[in-house]
Amino acid sequence: MKEYAGRLHRFVFKSLRNTEDTRDIVQDTFAKLWVNRKKVEWEKAKSWLFTVAHNGMLNFIKTRNRVELVEEYSQWEPHMEDELRMELKEIVDYCLDQLTPVQRSVLLLRDLEGYEYKEISEILNLSESQVKVYLFRARQKMKSQLKDLTVLA
Repeated sequence: MKEYAGRLHRFVFKSLRNTEDTRDIVQDTFAKLWVNRKKVEWEKAKSWLFTVAHNGMLNFIKTRNRVELVEEYSQWEPHMEDELRMELKEIVDYCLDQLTPVQRSVLLLRDLEGYEYKEISEILNLSESQVKVYLFRARQKMKSQLKDLTVLA
Protein backbone atom coordinates (compact mmCIF):
# COMPACT_ATOMS: atom_id res chain seq x y z
CA MET A 1 0.00 0.00 0.00
CA LYS A 2 2.80 2.41 0.90
CA GLU A 3 4.43 1.83 -2.48
CA TYR A 4 1.40 2.63 -4.67
CA ALA A 5 -0.98 4.80 -2.63
CA GLY A 6 0.66 8.08 -3.62
CA ARG A 7 0.78 7.20 -7.30
CA LEU A 8 -2.83 6.03 -7.34
CA HIS A 9 -3.90 9.18 -5.53
CA ARG A 10 -2.12 11.45 -8.04
CA PHE A 11 -3.49 9.49 -10.98
CA VAL A 12 -7.11 9.66 -9.80
CA PHE A 13 -6.82 13.22 -8.47
CA LYS A 14 -5.65 14.58 -11.82
CA SER A 15 -8.99 13.53 -13.30
CA LEU A 16 -11.36 14.21 -10.41
CA ARG A 17 -9.63 17.15 -8.71
CA ASN A 18 -11.51 16.38 -5.51
CA THR A 19 -9.60 15.10 -2.51
CA GLU A 20 -12.50 13.35 -0.80
CA ASP A 21 -13.63 11.51 -3.94
CA THR A 22 -10.04 10.59 -4.77
CA ARG A 23 -9.48 9.15 -1.30
CA ASP A 24 -12.69 7.13 -1.59
CA ILE A 25 -11.67 5.61 -4.93
CA VAL A 26 -8.13 4.83 -3.74
CA GLN A 27 -9.47 3.30 -0.52
CA ASP A 28 -11.99 1.21 -2.49
CA THR A 29 -9.18 0.08 -4.79
CA PHE A 30 -7.09 -1.20 -1.88
CA ALA A 31 -10.17 -2.78 -0.30
CA LYS A 32 -10.78 -4.68 -3.55
CA LEU A 33 -7.15 -5.76 -3.57
CA TRP A 34 -7.53 -7.08 -0.03
CA VAL A 35 -10.67 -9.02 -0.98
CA ASN A 36 -8.93 -10.45 -4.06
CA ARG A 37 -5.48 -10.85 -2.50
CA LYS A 38 -5.37 -14.59 -3.19
CA LYS A 39 -6.29 -14.11 -6.85
CA VAL A 40 -3.94 -11.22 -7.70
CA GLU A 41 -0.37 -12.18 -8.56
CA TRP A 42 2.20 -9.99 -6.80
CA GLU A 43 4.01 -9.24 -10.08
CA LYS A 44 0.79 -7.87 -11.58
CA ALA A 45 -0.44 -6.03 -8.48
CA LYS A 46 0.56 -2.59 -9.79
CA SER A 47 -1.30 -2.88 -13.07
CA TRP A 48 -4.24 -4.51 -11.27
CA LEU A 49 -4.44 -1.57 -8.83
CA PHE A 50 -4.32 1.04 -11.58
CA THR A 51 -6.91 -0.86 -13.63
CA VAL A 52 -9.30 -1.02 -10.68
CA ALA A 53 -8.67 2.66 -9.84
CA HIS A 54 -9.23 3.68 -13.48
CA ASN A 55 -12.47 1.73 -13.69
CA GLY A 56 -13.65 3.12 -10.35
CA MET A 57 -12.86 6.62 -11.53
CA LEU A 58 -14.79 6.13 -14.78
CA ASN A 59 -17.76 4.73 -12.89
CA PHE A 60 -17.66 7.69 -10.53
CA ILE A 61 -17.54 10.16 -13.42
CA LYS A 62 -20.44 8.44 -15.16
CA THR A 63 -22.67 8.37 -12.09
CA ARG A 64 -21.88 11.81 -10.74
CA ASN A 65 -20.81 13.51 -13.99
CA ARG A 66 -19.03 16.29 -12.17
CA VAL A 67 -15.53 17.53 -11.66
CA GLU A 68 -14.52 20.03 -8.96
CA LEU A 69 -11.39 22.11 -8.84
CA VAL A 70 -10.23 21.87 -5.23
CA GLU A 71 -6.47 21.85 -4.76
CA GLU A 72 -3.46 23.23 -6.53
CA TYR A 73 -0.93 20.92 -8.11
CA SER A 74 1.92 20.12 -5.80
CA GLN A 75 4.67 20.24 -8.44
CA TRP A 76 5.26 23.92 -9.26
CA GLU A 77 8.47 25.86 -9.38
CA PRO A 78 8.91 27.86 -6.15
CA HIS A 79 10.09 31.03 -7.92
CA MET A 80 6.93 31.39 -10.00
CA GLU A 81 4.55 34.06 -8.80
CA ASP A 82 1.26 32.84 -7.37
CA GLU A 83 -0.87 34.66 -9.94
CA LEU A 84 1.02 33.21 -12.90
CA ARG A 85 0.98 29.79 -11.29
CA MET A 86 -2.81 29.90 -10.88
CA GLU A 87 -3.30 31.06 -14.48
CA LEU A 88 -1.13 28.23 -15.79
CA LYS A 89 -2.95 25.73 -13.58
CA GLU A 90 -6.32 26.91 -14.89
CA ILE A 91 -5.16 26.61 -18.49
CA VAL A 92 -3.76 23.10 -17.99
CA ASP A 93 -6.88 22.03 -16.07
CA TYR A 94 -9.10 23.36 -18.83
CA CYS A 95 -7.11 21.57 -21.52
CA LEU A 96 -7.14 18.30 -19.54
CA ASP A 97 -10.91 18.61 -19.15
CA GLN A 98 -11.27 18.75 -22.94
CA LEU A 99 -9.74 15.28 -23.31
CA THR A 100 -11.79 12.11 -23.22
CA PRO A 101 -11.39 10.06 -20.01
CA VAL A 102 -9.24 7.49 -21.82
CA GLN A 103 -7.01 10.14 -23.41
CA ARG A 104 -6.62 11.87 -20.04
CA SER A 105 -5.75 8.59 -18.30
CA VAL A 106 -3.19 7.60 -20.93
CA LEU A 107 -1.60 11.07 -20.89
CA LEU A 108 -1.41 11.18 -17.09
CA LEU A 109 -0.08 7.65 -16.75
CA ARG A 110 2.63 8.24 -19.35
CA ASP A 111 3.65 11.86 -18.83
CA LEU A 112 2.93 12.35 -15.13
CA GLU A 113 3.50 8.89 -13.68
CA GLY A 114 6.11 7.73 -16.22
CA TYR A 115 4.63 4.34 -17.06
CA GLU A 116 5.74 2.43 -20.15
CA TYR A 117 3.31 1.74 -23.01
CA LYS A 118 3.07 -1.92 -22.05
CA GLU A 119 2.17 -1.08 -18.45
CA ILE A 120 -0.46 1.42 -19.56
CA SER A 121 -1.94 -1.11 -21.96
CA GLU A 122 -2.28 -3.59 -19.09
CA ILE A 123 -3.75 -1.01 -16.72
CA LEU A 124 -6.34 0.29 -19.18
CA ASN A 125 -6.92 -2.99 -21.00
CA LEU A 126 -5.86 -1.55 -24.37
CA SER A 127 -3.34 -2.68 -26.95
CA GLU A 128 0.01 -0.90 -27.01
CA SER A 129 -0.83 0.60 -30.40
CA GLN A 130 -4.10 1.97 -29.00
CA VAL A 131 -2.18 3.51 -26.10
CA LYS A 132 0.18 5.21 -28.55
CA VAL A 133 -2.72 6.53 -30.65
CA TYR A 134 -4.59 7.86 -27.60
CA LEU A 135 -1.40 9.46 -26.29
CA PHE A 136 -0.60 11.05 -29.65
CA ARG A 137 -4.12 12.46 -30.01
CA ALA A 138 -4.19 13.71 -26.43
CA ARG A 139 -0.85 15.48 -26.85
CA GLN A 140 -1.96 17.00 -30.16
CA LYS A 141 -5.18 18.28 -28.61
CA MET A 142 -3.33 19.72 -25.61
CA LYS A 143 -0.73 21.30 -27.89
CA SER A 144 -3.31 22.98 -30.11
CA GLN A 145 -5.21 24.31 -27.10
CA LEU A 146 -2.09 25.54 -25.34
CA LYS A 147 -1.05 27.50 -28.42
CA ASP A 148 -3.97 29.80 -27.75
CA LEU A 149 -3.35 31.03 -24.21
CA THR A 150 -6.71 32.77 -24.24
CA VAL A 151 -8.71 29.54 -23.97
CA LEU A 152 -10.13 30.68 -20.64
CA ALA A 153 -11.11 34.15 -21.81
